[in-house]
Amino acid sequence: MLRWIDIIRFAKNVNPEPDQKVKKSDDEWRSLLTPEQYRVTRHKETERPFSSEMCSLFEPGKYACVCCHTPLFDSLEKFESGTGWPSFTQPLEENVIAYHEDLTFGMRRIETTCNVCEAHLGHVFQDGPEPSGLRYCINAAALEKVSGSDLKATFGGGCFWCTEAIFQQLEGVLKVESGYSGGKVVNPTYREVCSGLTGHAEVVQVIFDPSKISYEDLVRIHLATHDPTLMNRQGGDVGTQYRSIILTHSPEQERSANDIIREMQPSFERNIVTEVKPLDVFYRAEQHHQNYFLNNPDGGYCTAVISPKLEKFRKLFHEKLKKGEPG
Repeated sequence: MLRWIDIIRFAKNVNPEPDQKVKKSDDEWRSLLTPEQYRVTRHKETERPFSSEMCSLFEPGKYACVCCHTPLFDSLEKFESGTGWPSFTQPLEENVIAYHEDLTFGMRRIETTCNVCEAHLGHVFQDGPEPSGLRYCINAAALEKVSGSDLKATFGGGCFWCTEAIFQQLEGVLKVESGYSGGKVVNPTYREVCSGLTGHAEVVQVIFDPSKISYEDLVRIHLATHDPTLMNRQGGDVGTQYRSIILTHSPEQERSANDIIREMQPSFERNIVTEVKPLDVFYRAEQHHQNYFLNNPDGGYCTAVISPKLEKFRKLFHEKLKKGEPG
């Protein structure tokens, strides 16, 4: 949990870096946003207090940056501050918000911006409720409400280095993290998971924009880019940690995953053995496992295993790739 001392530290130009940055010209931002959104996010202006019904909305879900669609806040951290602007006690993750000292109007404040696209969001203050004591005072024009259950997807299908590399190239995928789930040990290490004794599978958690790619298409791509008919193995990787698994975030996702498995079963000679069950806890893997292929493209495993797999994936799903990715 972030504390005020963390905010001050980040405001001194040591903000944690996100995995990717989004850059657009001023004309591009103007064409993508409404005049109010553009005025607030790109020119650091402030909307009128009580000008949005978002202040009084508390339905479950997530709030994302209106410019780049990066998830920023959870409705569980939203509270009624009486200030006239949506207020939150914490961001979703530490590195989605950047902090900057703001000395305008004769005051000393901490400005908050989207750490991915640099959109102005609002400010953070020390008068929030416990346990954080923080109040993220955010312009409603800088946010978009998205469904919580449609925002994350979790998949396992062999080594998570391969799975991560595939999902990172899809249009509409905002972030991919490698980790462990499906077992009994709390906060396991890579070495412990590789022993096969923790019950965890190597998985990736995907944050995606459902307006650009559907959960159903993510499931189809997952099943088509590994062998879901193999029990506890993929290629040379053998063990329960490499099992084919879909961990769902809602009953709707569970129904969709099972429907897609039935839909795709005729295309396989053997029965699909992919496990489908609700997600319990996702444990983020150690930092050196994140963005593994992007950071080690010339490594032995990457050239021998991941690169050929990516080449097949790009040919099969070329229409789903992010712009600029080789088709």
